[in-house]
Amino acid sequence: MKQIDLNQVKENIEYLAIGSELLTSAYPETNSLFLAEKLDNLGLRLRYKSVVSDDLEDLVGAVKLALSRSRVIFISGGLGPTEDDRTREAVAQAVKKPLVFHSEIVKKIEDRFAWRGAKMTPSNRRQAYLIQGAEILDNPNGTAPGMWLETRRRILILLPGPPAEFNPMVEKLITEKLELYRNQYVLKSVIKTTGAGESWVEDRIKPVYRLLPRDLELTILASPGEVQIRLTLRAKEINPENERIFNKIKNKIINLLGNKVFSTKGENLEEVIGRELSALGLTLACAESCTGGLLADRITAVPGSSNYFLASLVTYSNKAKTRFLGVPGRLVREKGAVSREVAESMAAGVRKKTGANLTLSTTGIAGPGGGSARKPVGLVYIGLSSPDGITTTENYFQGERRQIKFQTTQKALDMLRLKLKEYQPTGKAGSQ
Repeated sequence: MKQIDLNQVKENIEYLAIGSELLTSAYPETNSLFLAEKLDNLGLRLRYKSVVSDDLEDLVGAVKLALSRSRVIFISGGLGPTEDDRTREAVAQAVKKPLVFHSEIVKKIEDRFAWRGAKMTPSNRRQAYLIQGAEILDNPNGTAPGMWLETRRRILILLPGPPAEFNPMVEKLITEKLELYRNQYVLKSVIKTTGAGESWVEDRIKPVYRLLPRDLELTILASPGEVQIRLTLRAKEINPENERIFNKIKNKIINLLGNKVFSTKGENLEEVIGRELSALGLTLACAESCTGGLLADRITAVPGSSNYFLASLVTYSNKAKTRFLGVPGRLVREKGAVSREVAESMAAGVRKKTGANLTLSTTGIAGPGGGSARKPVGLVYIGLSSPDGITTTENYFQGERRQIKFQTTQKALDMLRLKLKEYQPTGKAGSQ
């Protein structure tokens, strides 16, 4: 494989997502997010990304534009067996190279169908046509092979669109080919916070801005329930001095934000919680109403969570709260299912039911309906039961239903994180 000027590669990487369906609201484009993260780990980053329809003329125009301004071009989608899969033809036209039939690809596709007890359809033969001079990129999870094509001092990387195929192929490319283009002179850190908004974080870390050297980039990214501070230092070389400055600024940010910081290693909040529970030998259970199992889903998304997570009871109805958690019917009638008292009773009930060391409960109004002037949409009570007693919080979250549910789980996990810090010998979270 020829080496291309690394400086040009670092500054000119482009991504094209192919598919008319990606221009609708039904199919969000996510491959670029995965690719950007993997490139970022190499100290590289995308300069452009576009979504293009299946129209052949649109595709050829998009590829030609990418060739005019970028050194490395990732293209995903449009490599399937149907008539609207036109990426091969479009790229071939743009680089003025013919498509060449590869019988060995047909054999692989036939074998894949046979393994499933099926027969290959004639349309799959389209996937055996590759651009002349392209290297075949094996796709173990699908029938469409990828292509690596070097032409006119450009690299075109054609990959299938489904994330289950795209993601592992990108992982393999990173280790086998793109490592050659790693920017050795980069320092990165992601500081994750929760429990505070973007403006609070911005105001808090303002003293840091005057300390930033020219080649150190600070970016604040906000999402429901979380604010990230990303530090990236790109330099001609990494030496003790700029490394010292980088760490000084990172540590100052962490100190300024205090216990709002839950990770400096890129972990999710549920991963931090899981590690702390495992280290302390404590168990957890949940009683969920408005979150409908989302809290348990996040907790159990962490490998090894069976070591500390016992159960979650999704008691959505009032009767279920009474029957399975022992919440008094009178309490529900007098205070309402969405109340501090019911959240407290739910947390106590699930702790008694499961024997867990710590329990979390959620009850609220996720919307869009069901709210009132006294109890608006977004009102959520969260309970935390521990050997020290029960704590409940009253919260007002904004957004649509899914966002309110997620913010509820984020707040509940953060309450647990702060509680677990009390059990740490030094009082410091292990992620920091």
